[in-house]
Amino acid sequence: MGDIRIVEVTSQEQIKTFARFPFQIYKNNPNWVPYIIADEMKALKRDTNPAYEFCDASFWLAYRGNDCVGRIGAIINRLYNEKMGEPIGRFSRAEFIDDKEVSRVLFSTAEAWLKERGMTKVLGPLGFNNLDNQGMLIEGFDHLAAVGSVYHMHYYKNHLEQLGYEKEIDWVEFKLTITDVPEKALRLNEVIKKRFGVKVISFTSKKEMNKYTPKIFSLLNEAFDELPFVSPFPPALIEFYAKKYANFLVPRFVKVILNDKDEMVAFIICLPTISRALQKTKGKLFPFGFRHIMKALKNPQGYELLLTGINPKLQGQGISALLISELQKEMLRAEGRWVETTGIFETNHKAIEHWKNYENIQHKRKRCFRKEIG
Repeated sequence: MGDIRIVEVTSQEQIKTFARFPFQIYKNNPNWVPYIIADEMKALKRDTNPAYEFCDASFWLAYRGNDCVGRIGAIINRLYNEKMGEPIGRFSRAEFIDDKEVSRVLFSTAEAWLKERGMTKVLGPLGFNNLDNQGMLIEGFDHLAAVGSVYHMHYYKNHLEQLGYEKEIDWVEFKLTITDVPEKALRLNEVIKKRFGVKVISFTSKKEMNKYTPKIFSLLNEAFDELPFVSPFPPALIEFYAKKYANFLVPRFVKVILNDKDEMVAFIICLPTISRALQKTKGKLFPFGFRHIMKALKNPQGYELLLTGINPKLQGQGISALLISELQKEMLRAEGRWVETTGIFETNHKAIEHWKNYENIQHKRKRCFRKEIG
């Protein structure tokens, strides 16, 4: 391993160093958007992240002398492996300077840890679950990062390919111009409501919205079950993410659809973009970071589509168009004029064709890589 020293992350101080390292890598990058450091530390620690109930994980730092030059994590999601019937490991949160020896040592450490535990394949970057750090940016480095997506250094892809990693699947992301909802679409929405006996619920307060939060995650489990890399959200993990996002969700940009039995059958969650605000926080909510975020939420310049979930029995029946139309009207009332989608699997041709109905650019692409280690 030459002059590279690997240290397993175990102490509070090491967790803090791990969480802060990207701030070093992206220090002068105008398009990187920092996370809140305290939230990342909670995600890494066993006593604060419920995902450790069904995941095994370890994290490492790489040093050259006294300088931290890289980091990586390895995760085994046992629920996902049971679902797939395959011993699959994940690499996560890999960040490193542009030095092939550094990346080689980091990945060989993570791979060895996974192999020792019986894993025969590595996928990544993936987090503990599908709401946690999915994919590596490989196109779109000149665009500002979205909060619901990822940003990486341009040289990462080359490092991974030289280490024997190949493409598993890509996500694509779009930026759409918001226009008035066509009369034809509005008429079709009314037909869909009558055909399936559904109604759209809008919110004016967080108290109203929060009543539906557990149901949203319950539907998320059902709607996302067949997607790659997805494992169920147990109750404790639902509570973890509900608390994490509670302060940032704006009720008017959350829509749910109920059937004639008042059961939730679909939802969409949108967020006014807070990327520039997060850059101003420098990873800290207090003393002033929270103020930057609240200002951005109250005065939307644009939006991000964070999550959409539809009961599998109603998928492909026009429900997604109904959700988007209702949200579109809300966006126009708030005077925002563009929206970014989250990553859509490149194989999801229906969703991609839907977004192409709008004035759009397909501006970003991220990738999940794989490597056989068995």
